[in-house]
Amino acid sequence: MIRKLSIISLLLLFMLPCLSFAQTAANGKAVAARMRVIIDNDFSGDPDGLFALTHLLLSSSVEIRGIIGSHLKVGDGFDNSKTQADNAVKKATELLKMMKMNGRMPVIAGSNTGMLNDSTPVKSAAVDFIIKEASRTDTSLPLYVLCGAGLTEVASAVLTNPQIAGKFTLVWIGGAEYSDLALPPPNYSNPEYNLNIDIAAARVVFNQPQLKLWQIPRNAYRQALLPYSQLQTRVKPHGEIGKYLNNVLENLMIRLQQYHLNIGETYILGDSPLVLLTALQSSFEADPSSSDYVLKPCPRINAQGVYEYNANGRNIRVYQHLDINLMFNDFFAKLELL
Repeated sequence: MIRKLSIISLLLLFMLPCLSFAQTAANGKAVAARMRVIIDNDFSGDPDGLFALTHLLLSSSVEIRGIIGSHLKVGDGFDNSKTQADNAVKKATELLKMMKMNGRMPVIAGSNTGMLNDSTPVKSAAVDFIIKEASRTDTSLPLYVLCGAGLTEVASAVLTNPQIAGKFTLVWIGGAEYSDLALPPPNYSNPEYNLNIDIAAARVVFNQPQLKLWQIPRNAYRQALLPYSQLQTRVKPHGEIGKYLNNVLENLMIRLQQYHLNIGETYILGDSPLVLLTALQSSFEADPSSSDYVLKPCPRINAQGVYEYNANGRNIRVYQHLDINLMFNDFFAKLELL
């Protein structure tokens, strides 16, 4: 009798998860959101931001709370206008319309200029939005702010309301290599491109002791290489959005040749790790378990945009090796399903 009861108990233990899954599937949601994200990117600049945005929009495990269009460096070749953030909003809205998702989430312009210094925040609706979302107490879903460009809005939000600093994780694509971990590429830019968009904002973020930071520096985001062959075979054939993404990138590759810049047959989709480290976290004990990072004391950033060692800096994650196969295969599959 005792043996029979034990067998029944074991069966119940195995059946309960199955029943739970069946109920979820019956509701049409085998994958549900388990985190909130705010996407902050320079969509009028490098098209890698549009690829990352598309991937996130197709990812059911993230609840996108808002999309922020941010500025570039003054005079940037991608967009040398004075309305870069406004133009970024237009690009993101265009993509949402194409995917029939327009109106599902706010698309907000950040500041069209960087911070004047590392103590004076800029004001914008995007800053207010970050503060409001980070201050919520009506949800248990963790908040991630995903930045694929400069840090103007995040830094300004933290300066405006320091209490929010510990209430979200910032995942940032940017910053140069750490000399003890990797070498810079040939003919590298200094400061690194995204950090140079707003050095003052980066100084705020790196010096904020309560802010949880996951950094993907240049040596890591340069691993996200999409071959032209896969752009043609795995992106272009899949609907209007596939053609759009292909054309944006292909036209850029052709345009660069006119300036005698031959980039070969790969393109760095450096913003796509924002999806890998959030939407594609592991199932149990959730974390980006297939990508490697080190914990480092957060350095200071000086006025020239250079790291300075800070023995008392909080620990930050610095990602070194990314699971590019998981990232791109998931993107290709979601385009096919769409």
